[in-house]
Amino acid sequence: MKNYSLLLFLAFNLSIFAQDKNSKSVLVEGKKMSYKTFNLENRKDGEPILVFEAGLGGGTFDPILPHLPNTISGIEYERNGLGQSEADPKISTDSQVVERLHSMLQLLNIKPPYLLVGHSIGGPYIRLFAAKYPDEVSGLVFSDPTDFMLTKKENEEAKIKSGSQTGYQEISNIIIKTLSQNKNVSQGTRDDAARALRSHSKGYFNEYTNLPALNKKIATTVIISYNKHIETPDEEMNKNLNLGINFKAWWKEYDNLRVQHFSDLIKDNDNSMIILLPKYSHGIHYQNPKLVANFIIENYNRFNK
Repeated sequence: MKNYSLLLFLAFNLSIFAQDKNSKSVLVEGKKMSYKTFNLENRKDGEPILVFEAGLGGGTFDPILPHLPNTISGIEYERNGLGQSEADPKISTDSQVVERLHSMLQLLNIKPPYLLVGHSIGGPYIRLFAAKYPDEVSGLVFSDPTDFMLTKKENEEAKIKSGSQTGYQEISNIIIKTLSQNKNVSQGTRDDAARALRSHSKGYFNEYTNLPALNKKIATTVIISYNKHIETPDEEMNKNLNLGINFKAWWKEYDNLRVQHFSDLIKDNDNSMIILLPKYSHGIHYQNPKLVANFIIENYNRFNK
């Protein structure tokens, strides 16, 4: 299976959701939001429902769905500005993204508990959701999440240890900025990146620095790919932008920190686990959707146990 490069992982998520004939829309605070649901008719009162949060620029979790039993229900949606969802310039922070999702769920009368599944930058978003609405969340599944817990000091130390000139926080901003200016992607994708870039202008994931501890009752599954294959576009970006990244050592340092951070996040939580997948791509749910589906099912089954 092809691995996807650091440079391309954002574009890898480009939305194909907009072409889905099963998508519906709802007005949330005066703006149309696109979504689609599955197996709602089979959901019983009090059972969790899956809520999917895509990475930067959108995306789909459709490859996972055929591997889920029809007893599990869920909803996919597109953030404001992505796909068929209407842009809203009032949304500038990650907190507002999360609050808008919550408002949509309420308008659709989709009641908790929610089992949130977040890929890439969707990982930080579901963590923020769980901080804002802890009693409404039954579980979290992080699929190769962005490390929103990386500190400025850690970033600098990892850069030095890897013998590199550019750290993860810097390259994150470079890639988001590149996507926000990429004329080969949709306006909505560029807008999603531009909003994230504005949020980062106040500091790398500054909204997350003082979050309360994760509710101990929230079952949490963290899936991390590491020792990724270094693709040609990575090397070209490194050379063309004069980034001075020693990729193998660089990834090792930052992945070690990411594993440490997420291990600390879940250390007091019941029914939680962290899974390490060597040489997997960033898009784990594309590369092996059945595997990710199984982890989601396991998390779902831990509810009330």
